[in-house]
Amino acid sequence: MSHDAQADNTADTSARPAAASPLEAAVEAAVEATVNAGDIARLADVGRAAVSNWRRRYEDFPQPVGGTASSPLFSLPQVEAWLRRNGKSFEVSQGERVWQRLRASADDLRLGEVLGEVGAFLLYTLRDPDGWKRLSAASDLAVRLPHAVARATADLPRRGGDATPVEPGVLRLVAGMAERHGAAGAFEFLCERYAEAHSRRLALTRPDVAALMTRLASAGARTVLDPACGMGTLLLDAAAGAGGAADEVRLLGQDVNETVALLAALRLLLRDRDARVVPGDALRHDAFPPDRPTDTPGDALVDAVVCDPPFNERAWGHEDLVGDPRWQYGMPPRGEPELAWVQHCLAHVRPGGLVAILMPAAAASRRPGRRIRANLLRAGALRAVLTLAPGGPDLWLLRRPEPGERRPGAILVADAGDDPASVEPAWRAHLAGTEPPSGGRMVRIIDILDDEVDVSPARHLSPQADTEGFPAARERFRQAAATLAGGVPELEVLTGPAAGWDASWATVAEMARSGLVTIRHSTLRALPADPPDGEAPQGRVSEGRVFEGGVPGRGVPEGGVPVLTADDVAAGTAPSRRMPPAPGLVAVRRGDVVASAVTARVVTADGAVLGPHLSLFRVDPDKVDPEFLAGFLRYAAGGGRPHLTSSRVEARRARVPQLPLDVQRTYGTAFLRLLALEDGLREAAAAGEALARLGAEGLVDGRLRPRR
Repeated sequence: MSHDAQADNTADTSARPAAASPLEAAVEAAVEATVNAGDIARLADVGRAAVSNWRRRYEDFPQPVGGTASSPLFSLPQVEAWLRRNGKSFEVSQGERVWQRLRASADDLRLGEVLGEVGAFLLYTLRDPDGWKRLSAASDLAVRLPHAVARATADLPRRGGDATPVEPGVLRLVAGMAERHGAAGAFEFLCERYAEAHSRRLALTRPDVAALMTRLASAGARTVLDPACGMGTLLLDAAAGAGGAADEVRLLGQDVNETVALLAALRLLLRDRDARVVPGDALRHDAFPPDRPTDTPGDALVDAVVCDPPFNERAWGHEDLVGDPRWQYGMPPRGEPELAWVQHCLAHVRPGGLVAILMPAAAASRRPGRRIRANLLRAGALRAVLTLAPGGPDLWLLRRPEPGERRPGAILVADAGDDPASVEPAWRAHLAGTEPPSGGRMVRIIDILDDEVDVSPARHLSPQADTEGFPAARERFRQAAATLAGGVPELEVLTGPAAGWDASWATVAEMARSGLVTIRHSTLRALPADPPDGEAPQGRVSEGRVFEGGVPGRGVPEGGVPVLTADDVAAGTAPSRRMPPAPGLVAVRRGDVVASAVTARVVTADGAVLGPHLSLFRVDPDKVDPEFLAGFLRYAAGGGRPHLTSSRVEARRARVPQLPLDVQRTYGTAFLRLLALEDGLREAAAAGEALARLGAEGLVDGRLRPRR
């Protein structure tokens, strides 16, 4: 799903929204907008749990006005009034108001039709702005507008039956939204909201996967087809990938769902793309048959096909399509509908053209499909099988063979792990005839053509043991284990408390009031998002420590201010993040105690600032030893008894004995050695796990063997 309209999320927002215009008030009176708990959470910038808590705690929280017991709906004006009355900040953008009014105007089953009517209206205002300007002032707008829209949008796919009318006042608000954000941007925002509301009914291609598919298959293509286009995500990415040549790309789509096909067409046409989307079942009623003579450019064979077909659809027309000329590689079995889609796509691409199609992982190995897989391999049509995520889906890349060309002897298999884009270098290397990088492998076709014809990447990608790293891992573990015994402090066992131990105790809050400790809390609620690639230097500063003990940090990107995070404090490492300088940040100095909800450490270097959920305790060094204080804070956070009325330990309530400074330092040294022991245990455990893993992988891979 494109995010062109995300800017509308922050448009026209404030803690106290401006008064509605007379027109808005009239429309709101006619169609009162409703919101669910998720909508309220988004408007108030809180989690859904907070909304549930409000409903339980506040008797005056608005009562549901619709929906179901498990998914109630609330009046948006009532929710706004309650948020304002209780001092809760909230944001209601113009787009949100329009969306809520649209959703209130029809039930969920017909909401897509309403959105289609809104999109057609926006296309009309784009194509005939003067006509809309004249018509908007007409007293009989409701009568004349449908005819004007129909005339201006005759190229849209039409639904059978009566259209769902949209109240003209709401359309005026949509037109106002389009004036601010563009017709395409306004419609994209509404489509995003529709997709969120119907996420269980709509099968949307992940944005990163869609971008990958179009980069691999449709780069340089002038005609692109998606025979199961859904809301047009892949076709939009195909046009975006063409860059400045987007206007020259012919985009063709088909989808069995009439409403979804209409939305896809509108998303493309509102961007002024050369597009044709047809509703219908592409397997049973192909809207772009490749053997049909046509005078319409791009409606015969295309340069590229991208497809995310429905998986495991048994009623795909097996009985009706026996002997279909598209089955050049074999009649698809009833339980292999995805192989029918593969051959449908290949039948529509020109010789030498590429197909990128998502497939369930099982399609690479199921026995009923082995004959078709074998024929695809023998013909040189199947070029790559790329696993995009654990458990699938897989991305199959196919190329329609050209007459007389030499057939390839191997195919590419690769596993993307957690990053789908990581398979792209392997495909580029395959096209260039070079060895693919780690994670990919060329497999000889003759080695696959056995009784199973299994093209699953997992079958052919054996674990690559890092046997060269085994000696280093072994040495790391030996060093980590050797340091543990020497890290245990010598602690004397007493039969009772040490002398003077019960003389006087004070809480950290009392110490702060006495001037012994200064307490500061981080002003950051969250870390800023990482900048997109290319917008910030990616270099790293040298590794180092900002805490005594611990392990070296991995370094931080250059530029900006280093930020200590709760994870850094827990691990005792250097700051792992940076951010631009900003007013109000809490700087950390050498000797400060930094505490999180689970631990506390003494800082040994200047220059960092506190990250979210951290507190700083700056001691008077002539009266309080920082390691002594940190030890008691760690005990309160990790091993002590939290306050009975709090789910978290409150550091200010931690009790500390008031001892002479020289005695504090003795205890502080012992606390520090115990902390170093904890860090050493974690390092030894991590080193041991890495050593065991590398050893097992090397033995299995045959690159390690036991010494005799």
